[in-house]
Amino acid sequence: MGTATKTPATIPVAGNSVPFLGHAVPLLRDPLGFLSSLPAYGSLVKLRLGPLPVVMVCDPGLTRQVLLDDRTFDMGGPVMDRARKLVGEGLGTCPRSKHRRQRRLCQPAFHRDRMPVYGEPMAASCTAVADSWHDGQVIDVTGAMSTLVMRVVAQTMFGTSLPRVSRDLAQDFRAVAQPAFWLMVMPPVLGRLPLPANRRFRQARDGMWDTVRDIIAARRLDGGDHADLLASLLDAQDPESDPEERALSDEEVAEQVVNIFAGSDAAGPALAWALYLIATHPEIEERLHAEVDEVLAGGPLTFAHLPELKLADRVISEALRLYTPTWLGSRIVTADTDLGGYELPAKTMIGWSPYLIHRRPDLYDDPDRFDPDRWLGSRTDKEAYFPFGAGARKCIGNRFGTATAVLTLAAIASRWTLRPADDQPLRPVVKTMLAPYGLRMRVTARGREA
Repeated sequence: MGTATKTPATIPVAGNSVPFLGHAVPLLRDPLGFLSSLPAYGSLVKLRLGPLPVVMVCDPGLTRQVLLDDRTFDMGGPVMDRARKLVGEGLGTCPRSKHRRQRRLCQPAFHRDRMPVYGEPMAASCTAVADSWHDGQVIDVTGAMSTLVMRVVAQTMFGTSLPRVSRDLAQDFRAVAQPAFWLMVMPPVLGRLPLPANRRFRQARDGMWDTVRDIIAARRLDGGDHADLLASLLDAQDPESDPEERALSDEEVAEQVVNIFAGSDAAGPALAWALYLIATHPEIEERLHAEVDEVLAGGPLTFAHLPELKLADRVISEALRLYTPTWLGSRIVTADTDLGGYELPAKTMIGWSPYLIHRRPDLYDDPDRFDPDRWLGSRTDKEAYFPFGAGARKCIGNRFGTATAVLTLAAIASRWTLRPADDQPLRPVVKTMLAPYGLRMRVTARGREA
């Protein structure tokens, strides 16, 4: 009797596909509901986003395998190719062949020891935003938080010498980021049509790159002693590389700057979600106010307060679990491989979603509930918590982004109570980030709440 040959398992196909656009329609119409439906098909499921076939990973262990094995599952594929046209081949988008060198060169700029250098302007920016509000004001929370984060990143990147340029750059970046997801998943021809939106996008993209390159050229000529993030990138040396590659070229520095802006963009939506979740959970809000009052003791917020803001940190962690802004990622299979018993040929595009994993009831008790205390002594983050990715490609600025979010939350909580300005249901909107776009909240001075 001969030995039976194992037949490769067939990956199931998700339902609700439509001609030409595939699963892009249900994804855009109800992104969270659509993602939540996928685990029912199995550990892997086939999708089509516009013309792009994608194999979506729905299992936490397989997701971790994909993220840790960047040799087999590299940054690449049509979606990443389009992303690179927007932000270049920086640390967040480059292929593995370039990543190790770039990581070594960028790592010193984000070392834990440098955080206090960035921390004081970070705390001052957070406080300045909270101080700028007035009692009874209604604000666009997502827009305000995104603007704040871009201001913090710009000041940290360039120091305090370029306030107007920093504002212009942040504005251009936000104009580029808003339609980026649509441009990446829709047929390329749509992005080439002579539409006003496409012209505005190209103008903002070109303006962003021109500004960054001009700043780098001016800094090279300046030769002064600067302590900002840009100086760290310009001065970085990698002794493990060949002599001609031991430093970043000016164009590589520009790509790192734009990638850092792109990566930091997630902190704005995370803050907006946190403020909304606190507003709808008054008992957590009351505890947060008590913590901030005790830690600040009536004094100004500083970076040194960060380790003491433990509940604020858990609030941000829980907001990131429930609504991870970078809600969808992709990889490309570099060689024929097996994933969870399924054979994947080279060039297969892999999709993964922190939102999908973070809402699994077998991993998190009552997963849809906002519960910051679930992170007290929890070890779950090492296995099934991916707001910043994992492995060698884990976001290099995760400490920076988290610190910005926690300090901003503390600055706001020390002075204000926020409530939704109307009773309209809040629906997340899919763009590059998963964010509560259109969330308007009324600011009330603490002690004057109704």
